[in-house]
Amino acid sequence: MSEENAAILQVHHLSKSFGDHEVLRDVDFAVSRGEVISIIGSSGSGKSTLLRCMNLLEKPTSGEVLFHGENIRTPGFNLQTYRARVGMVFQQFNLFSNMTALENCVVCQMKVLHRSRVQAQNIAMAFLEKVGMSAYVKAKPRQLYGGQKQRVAIARALAMNPEVLLFDEPTSALDPEMVGEVLAVMKDLASSGLTMLVVTHEMGFARDVSDRVVFMDGGVILESGDPEVLFTHPTQARTRDFLARILEN
Repeated sequence: MSEENAAILQVHHLSKSFGDHEVLRDVDFAVSRGEVISIIGSSGSGKSTLLRCMNLLEKPTSGEVLFHGENIRTPGFNLQTYRARVGMVFQQFNLFSNMTALENCVVCQMKVLHRSRVQAQNIAMAFLEKVGMSAYVKAKPRQLYGGQKQRVAIARALAMNPEVLLFDEPTSALDPEMVGEVLAVMKDLASSGLTMLVVTHEMGFARDVSDRVVFMDGGVILESGDPEVLFTHPTQARTRDFLARILEN
């Protein structure tokens, strides 16, 4: 495998239980440089838990997560730096409510990457402009609607210069008319070559933008492959049932 296509992230035999409830079961998964991967499946199938385990927001019960071949669960691993390199965009935005849009994009750069305020502000402004939010740099989250908050959250993640961005259902908390503006930003990022792993219910995005689609069911990866093939000729009956139900709606 060439360096350009080398796996940035690898998951080996990953399992996660909450008490007696097994949410992930022996999941193996890899993310290569430049890939856009969409993870689809019913609620409760383990999609978001997989993402949260890959960022150690949830501690796996067993298994490994490797970043450039290094186990992120190794004692002494620099988790703060890792989370800058593998950024995450959340369903509920997770912006600091007492800070402006600009400050939300500046503070982590200064704290984690030790950039000067001037440098951090310049970078933040560039990404806020990229996501169409440069006119709202002085606004606080309560003054923004959902789609605007999510675009600020994306700019904040991009300002950390990540190698990979994890998106955990980034449009599910938005009103329908706001979904398109966030998806447009994500499509632009995908076309720029950013490595992206997206948990989503947006089947159009998964089909049209992804390099690979992963279908999860019951805590396992049931099927994975080229979007066109998976959407038109899924091999698993459970995948066919899910897609038929979703696409009908």
